[in-house]
Amino acid sequence: ADKNETKERKKERKKERKKERKKERKKERKKERKKERKKERKKERIRALRQKERKKERKKEVKRKKERKKERKKERKKERKKERESGSRECMYSKRPASERDRDRLIKQERNKERKKTGARKCTHNIRRASGREIERVALTKL
Repeated sequence: ADKNETKERKKERKKERKKERKKERKKERKKERKKERKKERKKERIRALRQKERKKERKKEVKRKKERKKERKKERKKERKKERESGSRECMYSKRPASERDRDRLIKQERNKERKKTGARKCTHNIRRASGREIERVALTKL
């Protein structure tokens, strides 16, 4: 009877130790997971910061590009003005007399009016030559 009791106690102690080890392993795993999560969060934070930095840099780059574009535009404007003043660059319209320019402008206006009336997208397609001449005549009477 004494032997049986000792055997049972031995078995129970074995079971207890097994449970304890199981608990310990569980705790260890929990700790490990916690550490991993912490590492991941840190990595994520670093990644987010880098992304933010890249975004800022891109924004700055775009700003610099725009500034350069503006500067170039100003430079070209100045150059054109100088050329115009020096006379090396001819003004587009200076080659044609003013009366001719006015005539063309009036004809164009009249064509556009006609186009609006007919609802045509392109005046040349829907307005025939004869009506085109008519338009020119109407426009020239306004001169």
